[in-house]
Amino acid sequence: MDRRAFLAGSIAMLAAPLAAEAQPTPARLAMLLTGSPAVATPEYAAFTKQLSDLRWIEGQNLAVDRWWTDAPETFIRLAADAVRARPAVISAGGPDATRAAQRATSTIPIVMIASSDPSMMGLSSLARPGGNLTGLTIGQPEATEKRLQLAKEALPALARVAVLWDVKRSADAGASVQKMAAAARVLDLRLHDVDVTSAGGFARAFAAAKRDHAEAVLLIESPRAVANRTVIAELGLTHRLPIIAQFSRIVEAGGLMSYGPDLSDLFRRAATYVDKILKGAKPADLPVEQPLKYELVINLKTAKALRLTIPPSLLLRADQIIDA
Repeated sequence: MDRRAFLAGSIAMLAAPLAAEAQPTPARLAMLLTGSPAVATPEYAAFTKQLSDLRWIEGQNLAVDRWWTDAPETFIRLAADAVRARPAVISAGGPDATRAAQRATSTIPIVMIASSDPSMMGLSSLARPGGNLTGLTIGQPEATEKRLQLAKEALPALARVAVLWDVKRSADAGASVQKMAAAARVLDLRLHDVDVTSAGGFARAFAAAKRDHAEAVLLIESPRAVANRTVIAELGLTHRLPIIAQFSRIVEAGGLMSYGPDLSDLFRRAATYVDKILKGAKPADLPVEQPLKYELVINLKTAKALRLTIPPSLLLRADQIIDA
């Protein structure tokens, strides 16, 4: 064999295992998600794009395990599965996923997008959460009060409102219940609470609202409602009940109006928390942040279908109007 060929071959043989050893082990992220992998939501896309923009590329330096469910009560089992995968960080969308992750681990960092009331998650401080949980809240109780005010402005004759709770009222509502009741008294509105505990419960809830002679539905939604937004919008049209929601996804699907945080913006920011933790930051030192961007979205196509006239003064304040 030619000496130079022999040396080149030997060097290549030695370099191959060294190159293999030099490849870093990908960081592992576990995601607890409401919905289905078959229905990609814009907020989920925003999360993954932000990670990519921060140079976390799945299949290269990042391994991602995803646990999807349309039944939030199953998060307890899924969170236990996620912990067994030994991720570097867990992202949890919604209060059920967050509580399940907290129950499953007290050491693995958790990045949440969850309850508006930090005390519901066991946090004593937003500035220094202290334990293994940090992330973002989905807004303040005042936002629910604001939605009632907007509903009355959009529908001046409104008197009876069905409040559909797609969250556990006792566990997640916090100060919202009291503030909502106070706002209803000022606005001369009668509220009727209806609890939704499963995706199939939305149909029963709308039927109950109609039986109670409700004139509109105020939806207090979890990620489950966002995942089932098309069904919810269709129920609103079928029962001729305008839906006032927190998240714009419901309105894009056919609800009447929403006022609340931009979910895509929240998920983008959650991805930056994951980035910081993967780079060595401790969740105890990362303050829990609140929404920076609220938006009023009105669906004029739905208003026309329900034969409603939205006041021009309200349309002028809308961040987005859907009319097609």
